[in-house]
Amino acid sequence: MGAVQTKAASARRRRAVPWVFLGLWIVVLAVASPFASKLADVQKDRAVDYLPASASSTEVAQLQEKLPGGEATELVLVYHRDGGLTVADRKTAADQVAEVADAHTLVGKPEAVPSKDGATLMYPVASTEPGQDEDKRDALVNDVRDIAHGEGGLSVDVGGSGALDTDASEVYNSLGGPLLYTTAGVVALLLIVIYRSPFLWLVPLAVAGVADYLAMGVAYGLNQGFGTSVSGQSSGIMTILVFGAGTDYALLLVSRYREELRRIERPYDAMIAALRGCGPAVLASSGTVAAGLLCLLAADLNSSRGMGPLGTVGVLCALVTMLTLLPAVLVLLGRRVFWPLVPAFGSTPKRRRSLFAAMGGSAGRRPLTVLASGAVLLGALAVGAFNLPGALKQEDSFTKTPESVSAMKTLASAYPEQGTQPITVMTPDGRAGESLARIRATEGVGSAERGRTAGGWTEITVTATSAPESQGETATIEALRDGLDGSHVGGPSAQQLDLQDTNVRDRNIVVPLVLGAVLLVLVALLRSLVAPLLLLAAVVAVWGASLGIAGLVFEPLFGFDGTDPGLGLLSFVFLVALGVDYGIFLMHRMREECLRGAEPGAAALTALRTTGGVIASAGLVLAATFAVLTNMPLVQLVELGFVIAVGVLLDTFLVRTYLVTSASVALGRKVWWPGPLSRPAAPVPPPAHEAEPVRVPTP
Repeated sequence: MGAVQTKAASARRRRAVPWVFLGLWIVVLAVASPFASKLADVQKDRAVDYLPASASSTEVAQLQEKLPGGEATELVLVYHRDGGLTVADRKTAADQVAEVADAHTLVGKPEAVPSKDGATLMYPVASTEPGQDEDKRDALVNDVRDIAHGEGGLSVDVGGSGALDTDASEVYNSLGGPLLYTTAGVVALLLIVIYRSPFLWLVPLAVAGVADYLAMGVAYGLNQGFGTSVSGQSSGIMTILVFGAGTDYALLLVSRYREELRRIERPYDAMIAALRGCGPAVLASSGTVAAGLLCLLAADLNSSRGMGPLGTVGVLCALVTMLTLLPAVLVLLGRRVFWPLVPAFGSTPKRRRSLFAAMGGSAGRRPLTVLASGAVLLGALAVGAFNLPGALKQEDSFTKTPESVSAMKTLASAYPEQGTQPITVMTPDGRAGESLARIRATEGVGSAERGRTAGGWTEITVTATSAPESQGETATIEALRDGLDGSHVGGPSAQQLDLQDTNVRDRNIVVPLVLGAVLLVLVALLRSLVAPLLLLAAVVAVWGASLGIAGLVFEPLFGFDGTDPGLGLLSFVFLVALGVDYGIFLMHRMREECLRGAEPGAAALTALRTTGGVIASAGLVLAATFAVLTNMPLVQLVELGFVIAVGVLLDTFLVRTYLVTSASVALGRKVWWPGPLSRPAAPVPPPAHEAEPVRVPTP
């Protein structure tokens, strides 16, 4: 009777546990919901928002906030007619600018600046109405665009830094929906192909959606509690990581769960066995990604520093949901969720010829040849990185041409020897006259005028003789900074220059930290020094080859005129952290085989044969999710998505399959040095002759 009651209680517990987890997740989502919906409200995408507080251009923006009216929104109204402007065109321009002045509070009176060929007329306009409010800035820009319009061959574009910020903000705000839907669609398609089931793919996809919603709520909490910066780029990458990493974890869990269902009758017990089998590998891989991403906290650039916590939040939310909510839902749905390929209890899966067994066999027969050939190939591809275009200009950061960029291109053509974007200098009041004289005497300065004064600082607006973000204007900015002690030089072009300099500094600091953090995690997991170094060398080679491929296609094929300054650092962090992920799955299984007594060469081939299919599926999903970024309207997102997607594919189908396997075969036991597996196993002595049992008489 007691045994029957015990079994009944155990059955009730098995039925209750999944429902408990499901109920807990409903509560978690209810708590996170008010915060998740507010994440877009704290997103900031101006160039100055990406910069550190110590940058000279950031200090200029902060000082401008204290001036009467706060930081000014700079606009340029550009009137152009092919063949030359008519008298009526000039009157139209003057009337429209007067209407703008009547409708808004402007800094000074806008003055017309005609081009030498008479085909273009520009009106620089500045307003302090919006201040730091992005919604008010966008309203100002859109209102000016409604007023300034042309007809009958007269084109009118509104450009300037304020218009660029508005166009960029509109693009970033529009990313959320398309990015989420496209990512979900790509993942759904791949899961249908992988699982070959009309229902199973819905479960991990829905759980990934829950993880993304939770991550949004946690990210908003970090912003409110710790001031973590949130940009359109970082929030978009967070969504990509949730779906990419989460689906990878789901693939591992579901694959193991399917195996256990053939061996264990009850789904609950099969899930417990599956979690025990693949849980440690999933935890280790997510820990490696989190450790690598958190190294971005050492970056000085706000956008990169904010990317670390948000990316970590995405990975950890994916981990928690896939190890708690996904198992609960799968257990509740039972075996029927796998229809039509239901894994029956006691059944044996059909044996198929393994592609990865064949690939591993070729690597095992000639390991040194395969290793050398792969290294030469990766090295040759990496050379292409020298062909990457220069730093990306703000006007070239859109894949489609918005109105602000059209205005800048018209200005660059009409005023080739005149700057069309102001450089702002903030100088102490007591030295304003001296600073103004030095500025006007600086080579490359076309004009300089005193502006507003407040709080002991005077604003001086400088116009360079060179085009925005050109080498000549950059030289002028650097000369102003060198020649003006105690003053700060800012403006849109100075902000782009500070972005480049800060990225170089961050790369020199964060890259060694990432390598060190990942190496420590791998050493602790694999209990070896050679194997972790092998994996790190492989992912660094993949990073170099990916940048090389990018150098071969960015300008010739995609038509990109520049490379995002943060591409090198961000692609390195993601490729190292995510690439080592798959190395963990492979090397951990290899270590298990060695512990069971297999020789290192045989263990490497067995590990590839058993984990190759799952790693390939996970790699395809992760590469596809990052490839979604290549369909976005911002060049920096396209470039980042392309490099990471290419890198993941190289890592999955070349480095993991051939190079790591062949290196492990070639090194033998040395791959586990200095751990105990690096030493030959002690020979097992033959069993001693057992004496015949002696019957002891019973007393």
